[in-house]
Amino acid sequence: MRTRRYDAGRLGADRALLERYVEGRDPVDRDRLVERFLPLARGLARRYQRSGEPFDDLFQVACLGLVKAIDRFDLSRDVAFSSYAVPTMVGEIRRYFRDRTWSVRVPRGLQELALRVDKKVAELSGDLHRQPTVAEIAHATAATEEQVLEALQACGAYRAMSLETPRAGEDGAGDTLGDTLASTEQGFGLAEDRATLAQLLRTLTPREREVLRLRFEDDLTQRQIGQRIGVSQMQTSRIIRHSIARLHTAAQPPGPAWR
Repeated sequence: MRTRRYDAGRLGADRALLERYVEGRDPVDRDRLVERFLPLARGLARRYQRSGEPFDDLFQVACLGLVKAIDRFDLSRDVAFSSYAVPTMVGEIRRYFRDRTWSVRVPRGLQELALRVDKKVAELSGDLHRQPTVAEIAHATAATEEQVLEALQACGAYRAMSLETPRAGEDGAGDTLGDTLASTEQGFGLAEDRATLAQLLRTLTPREREVLRLRFEDDLTQRQIGQRIGVSQMQTSRIIRHSIARLHTAAQPPGPAWR
């Protein structure tokens, strides 16, 4: 009986304070309402806290939802304020998880399933004292095994590790994660050089392009090239010199335009 009277008295006091705030919009009254319902916000933040997620961040998000609930509460509805505030705070927390904590954007439905799967994995690991199987996770989350596998893969997009993260261990002192993953790729520079050379070769005649190909791709001697195209070795040498000179000229940037 005492508990019921206390609850009724508390609900009455909360509603009276809400009515006064709605009528006057006094910031002091809103602060009092926030203080009265802070334990509710703290409890929701703890309920939705997950590994690697700071509690203080979730608590602030829940408090933001609490303030929104206070400002939007409709007194004409015959419901307790907490019945309206809880879904509002939970919605803010879920929105926080969806929009602000994922390093890579994934579909919203998959985000929610990944969060649910991650929570169930932690719970099942504690209950079973081992890592749960995909079938066990699927049963606990009412999802298919294929959906669970996709959600587990999506969990990798939740937190991205910076390439500047220091390497663990004494051997990697001073090195970063990027040092273990990065490598010098010469192919990009070569591809750019090929594209540039292909553009320059258009300034030569087909015969000149063929001579350069035989010399620098097929690695033939000037005598062999001359025998193949029907000219002397001296003429072959002259063709090569003139062709390279034309390529150098074509590769030069255009000079300033004079008026």
